[in-house]
Amino acid sequence: MARIFIITLVTLSVLLAGSVAIKYFKKERKITTTVQKEPIPIQLDEQITVVQEVTPPLPPPPSQPKPAATPRVEPAAAVPITAEGLPSKNRMDELFKAGSLFPLVQTVTYKSKVAWLKGRPAWISDYASHYKTSRHFIARSLHGKGNYYKEEIANGNKFTVLNPDRDIEFHLLVDLSRARLWLYAYDRGAHKRYLLKDYAVGLGRPDTLKSSGLTTPRGKYLLGNRIVAYKPGMMGVHNGKKTEMIRVFGTRWIPFEKEIANTSAPAKGFGIHGAPWVDDGTSGKLKEDASSIGCYASDGCVRLAADDMEEIYAIIVTRPAYIDLVNRYEEAKLLGEEAP
Repeated sequence: MARIFIITLVTLSVLLAGSVAIKYFKKERKITTTVQKEPIPIQLDEQITVVQEVTPPLPPPPSQPKPAATPRVEPAAAVPITAEGLPSKNRMDELFKAGSLFPLVQTVTYKSKVAWLKGRPAWISDYASHYKTSRHFIARSLHGKGNYYKEEIANGNKFTVLNPDRDIEFHLLVDLSRARLWLYAYDRGAHKRYLLKDYAVGLGRPDTLKSSGLTTPRGKYLLGNRIVAYKPGMMGVHNGKKTEMIRVFGTRWIPFEKEIANTSAPAKGFGIHGAPWVDDGTSGKLKEDASSIGCYASDGCVRLAADDMEEIYAIIVTRPAYIDLVNRYEEAKLLGEEAP
């Protein structure tokens, strides 16, 4: 009996221990499951700090070499410009010589008393106004080349004036590639053109930013009447500074007045003028510096040697005058039929 009682007691102990163990494990399993189902808190700032990649700054691009500056073209010794195969004439003697049969001029005999001026003697300036011809033109006809200011005259003296019966205008044609100018007179009534003379000129510096390739523009312009004849000592303002004007414009200045056709720049600021004058280096006097004629050295204006500029000035300033600047003479559209 005692043995049976002991066995029964042991068996109950084992069963009781197993039941306790089973309850314990079930409870642990439930706790574990609950913990796994809870959301896991995430600190976003920390997470970004952990996963963000820091990209190192790119190295600066290699420095590029600066483009070479366009070299400034300095005035050089005049280079002879030829015009082979192109028209070339000099009709100045026909234009200025008294008794000339040239149809664009008329010979006049001076009289101090004239029907169209009453009350006082007539002077050269009066004849110039009456015949729409410059005083310089009449002075040269009377006294020869270079005498544009001499106005001595006596009854019976003969000289030429522009023919008042002809509707005349003047055209200056400039070939930019050859640095050459042709002076034409155009008789609008007869629709004929006369080549009077051709000249070497100085032009503007090369400039690749300009459509003409030069600081001198391209196209057709009307020449203005704000003309000036300069002498040493005459002062003016140029580029904002008081200047002896002959040092800049030589002895004559004729401005571009208005754009007419196919122009590459406004007319303002451009013109035709003489070569600048400089100190002679010995006596302190001024002399003409014609080294830029035939070269590309100006700020854009058309330059001529003093004798040539004074000659053109004397002829064209009292009638309508135009300048046409083309790349090549062959491109020009000339008015009227060529007269002999």
